[in-house]
Amino acid sequence: MFIIKRRKFSLEFKHEAVVLTRQPGVSCRQVALDIGVNPNMLSRWVREADAGLGTSFTGTGSPRDQELARLKRELAQVKKERDFLRDASMYFAKGSSNGTR
Repeated sequence: MFIIKRRKFSLEFKHEAVVLTRQPGVSCRQVALDIGVNPNMLSRWVREADAGLGTSFTGTGSPRDQELARLKRELAQVKKERDFLRDASMYFAKGSSNGTR
């Protein structure tokens, strides 16, 4: 017996997927296959976005879960920025210690 774990997609992912379907000359099916989603699911997201008027993709998550996800994304972004700044400062520190700039 196989157990299939249900995949969950973020709000941003769904919105970006819907935006991709609105480009001229691109079919909903092709976008779905490109991003690895079932075409029927993407069609449903498009319908929800058209009918939702800003309230689409509400999902079943609690506000606490949504806040936790937002904080995790923010933490990941801050870590990327920190690592970049650390690497840049090390690069420039090497240049100034050799007397060259």
